[in-house]
Amino acid sequence: MTRYLLVLNSDEDRTRAMHYVKKAPEGTRVEFKASKRTLDQNSKMWAMLSDVSEQIPWHGVRLRPDDWKLIFMAALRQEMRMVPNIDGTGFVNLGVSTSSLSKAEMSDLIELISMFGVEHNVKFHDADNQVSGTPAT
Repeated sequence: MTRYLLVLNSDEDRTRAMHYVKKAPEGTRVEFKASKRTLDQNSKMWAMLSDVSEQIPWHGVRLRPDDWKLIFMAALRQEMRMVPNIDGTGFVNLGVSTSSLSKAEMSDLIELISMFGVEHNVKFHDADNQVSGTPAT
């Protein structure tokens, strides 16, 4: 067994995990992670990023929602990993994908986008495209 992913949702899952731990060879790595972000959180994030993108020119440049995502992820992680691109004409962001965020980390990201939006007078829209003052998290 090279890799095995088990999500702990029941006592049976925990028993299975203990079985795998007992049978694992020396040097096996075990990693525990919090629950992944939800689809609702992901939808909310993209809606908020779209609102920011439509309403805020950043230093004279209109950024796409995925550009804003990288900016907010860098702010959330307090790290920026960049390397030169292949032809040396620019840089590539080696940041973490939002798909790997836990529910708590995604809540932090949504809160960060919300605070930025409030500071920059962004009007966020809810799922029915109704304007709200500040988004709920």
